[in-house]
Amino acid sequence: MAVLTFIGGGSFGTALGVHLAKNGHTIKIWDIDEKNIEDINVKRENIKYLPKVMIPFNVIAYNNLVEALRDSKYIFLSVPSHVIRSVCKNIKPYLSSDQVIINMAKGIEDNTFKRLSEVISEELTDNKVAIISGPSHAEEIAQDLPTTFVVSSLDTTVSKEIQDILTTPRIRSYTNDDLVGIEIGGAFKNIIALGCGISDGLGFGDNTKAAIMTRSMNEMIKVGEVLGGKDQTFYGLTGMGDLIVTCTSMHSRNRRAGILIGKGVNVDEACKEVGMVVEGVKATKAFYHLGQKYGLSLPITENLYATLFEGKDINKAVYDLMSRENKSE
Repeated sequence: MAVLTFIGGGSFGTALGVHLAKNGHTIKIWDIDEKNIEDINVKRENIKYLPKVMIPFNVIAYNNLVEALRDSKYIFLSVPSHVIRSVCKNIKPYLSSDQVIINMAKGIEDNTFKRLSEVISEELTDNKVAIISGPSHAEEIAQDLPTTFVVSSLDTTVSKEIQDILTTPRIRSYTNDDLVGIEIGGAFKNIIALGCGISDGLGFGDNTKAAIMTRSMNEMIKVGEVLGGKDQTFYGLTGMGDLIVTCTSMHSRNRRAGILIGKGVNVDEACKEVGMVVEGVKATKAFYHLGQKYGLSLPITENLYATLFEGKDINKAVYDLMSRENKSE
């Protein structure tokens, strides 16, 4: 059994930490929120992000990075995509080269539009980096419901090590050497979930949602391939799997935010009401600009961008999508 550190005491990191603790690992959680740390250590509950889930005593929360990182070979970054770079800068002085960094966030960096493994590798040049992705709501992991992950790294030995750690009686993990595809699939699906949520908020039905999921997946594959990903990757857990779960579940913060937007709530208020980071908003902006850079036709992404950032009326966006020139699938 291993000592594992989770940087960030949000729902996903806490849930996976709790699950792995039940399977014998020693879990350290670092967080900046003193109240959250006290709740975990004293009340044995993450009241803010994962209420009503009992936390085992082999899970300990820290405010001190030195203590949190000591003796841990595997460091899980359980923070939003937009703070990955700053978090890496913060932990770098306390890392040794043999510690492996595992990113749990699904997104790409604002402004640079770099994949998160690229961001991490730029900041932590001496450490090996891996990504975990797949359909994995924190709420269900915490309940020990059957869940699957996919693990990817430029170092296949590292992928296998993490696969073994993440394999439990209730978690099945796979490896995939397509790091680009894994990251793009995990990030792009947040856009699609946002769009499906907006559709739900507008009162549209299953036909509409199926159309959005299918045609948006075509856009995901276009972006993935132009960036160097393999098309078959998107039919696996990080594409198809993640797409299904995040577009249909009320656990999905992107879908919940979309529902509010579809009902007329502005973007900022919708994100505030959800109460956690809505990655799909930032992803829409990033992938819109990537599409422009590479000359890709991404009509759903483009209309979402116009709605979220340029004030385009949602119903006009729907009309424009439905009245496009006829073409073959």
